[in-house]
Amino acid sequence: MNVTNSVGTIVNNSSSKAANSFSGKSVMGKDDFLKLMISQLKNQDPLNPMDGTQFAAQLAQFSSLEQLHNLNDLVKQSIDANYLLIQSVNNTMTASLIGKHAKIQGNTVNYDSQKSISFEYSLPDAAKSVEINIYDEGGNLVKTLHPKNIFQGEHKLSWDLTDNKGEKVPKGKYKMEVKAIGLDGKEMDTTVY
Repeated sequence: MNVTNSVGTIVNNSSSKAANSFSGKSVMGKDDFLKLMISQLKNQDPLNPMDGTQFAAQLAQFSSLEQLHNLNDLVKQSIDANYLLIQSVNNTMTASLIGKHAKIQGNTVNYDSQKSISFEYSLPDAAKSVEINIYDEGGNLVKTLHPKNIFQGEHKLSWDLTDNKGEKVPKGKYKMEVKAIGLDGKEMDTTVY
């Protein structure tokens, strides 16, 4: 009896069983490899045993498979440990932000039942005039503000969510546009937070 034919017969006979027990698997695991090797040893011809070099090669393959599997587990553990470390550092850093304010650069605000909306703008230099226009989602001018603080630096402003007629605006998204004219008469670049 030829060992190669025996293994082929075992694999063919057990392929339907393997398909049922290993459904969804496209790669053999270390347990599958060990079962196949044991089946091969059980079904070999005792009068014509398998060549020792082939058996040693299969043991080496199994050992390599085992080491790769262990290495894969260690890499997964390392990734998980790094994730937990990063999460811990982020949590520690977040705690240091308590009591501090954060500014987000952008010119849109969302009105959803607040009493007022505060925003900031920054002027790179002193201005001759500053005009803040607020537009609704349709691009219609809703409110125009003329702040008195027109010097260089950051300025806070609060909008009471009324339009130019003094009526409350409907809930939705609004866009702020700051137009600043410098002392030289040219329009300045501004930043809205």
